[in-house]
Amino acid sequence: MATRKEIDGSAGVPQFYGKELRFKREEAGLTLEKLVDGSFYGITYLSEIEHGHRRMPKDLAQHVDRVLATDGFFQRRCEDVRKAKQGAHAAFFAPVAEAEKRARTIDQWSGTLIPGLLQTSSYAHAVIHSTHALSTQEESGARIEARMQRARLFNNPKKPEYWVVLHESLVRNSIIPPAEMAEQLDHIAALVGRGRIVVQILPWNGPAHPLTELPLLFMDFDDEPPLLYTEGPYHGQTIDDLSLVMRYRKAYDRLRAAALPPEVSLDLIKKAAEEYRHGPHRS
Repeated sequence: MATRKEIDGSAGVPQFYGKELRFKREEAGLTLEKLVDGSFYGITYLSEIEHGHRRMPKDLAQHVDRVLATDGFFQRRCEDVRKAKQGAHAAFFAPVAEAEKRARTIDQWSGTLIPGLLQTSSYAHAVIHSTHALSTQEESGARIEARMQRARLFNNPKKPEYWVVLHESLVRNSIIPPAEMAEQLDHIAALVGRGRIVVQILPWNGPAHPLTELPLLFMDFDDEPPLLYTEGPYHGQTIDDLSLVMRYRKAYDRLRAAALPPEVSLDLIKKAAEEYRHGPHRS
């Protein structure tokens, strides 16, 4: 029999919300299965809400209030949980940062910037400062810290599996000083060396492709449908329509097939790091 895991309601708004949800459910004598019956959600989803790991969707909150006769309490308070879990992330990106923690695999393509999960603090600072030039130092610092926290995913030795395709221009053209760019590339190479990620470089002379300017991030889960996320500087779009996700996945697979092999890509990254550190090698 599984051990019941207690919920620390003092840990934050999501945990307080989840603990109250469990209390009301058990007070009504309902199992997780009984409470989600008639909704579009599963027991794992509801359990993770109770433990503060997920936010409560509005339609599920309405369903819970109806079943538990809680007079709209969970619908009214689910917005508080959304704000608490958003943190320093943009509102459009917060659900993606949350989903990354549950992902089994993450596949990514980027032709304009090194992805946030791979960024060093120096690179993140350059990106965030250029995008949010009028932000205060405290606001910028919070955004950078939130981005660094996302990368803690890689502290887990196995999950998620992460595969990224980068355009060669991201390695050759730096937006930060050479020494800092060397550190950025060293960081990527170190993750590859640990066997934690796979990186491929799409070369300059690679085939033209309609998606080369569109960043793509795919996530697969153990018990959820796959997701696709794409974005611009001030907006993001999450796509969960399976047929559309699969069409984009096919396009991503063609980009990956055109990229250099992982071993060749790693050598290119390491060589570029040395050139940033010491200047181009001369014959």
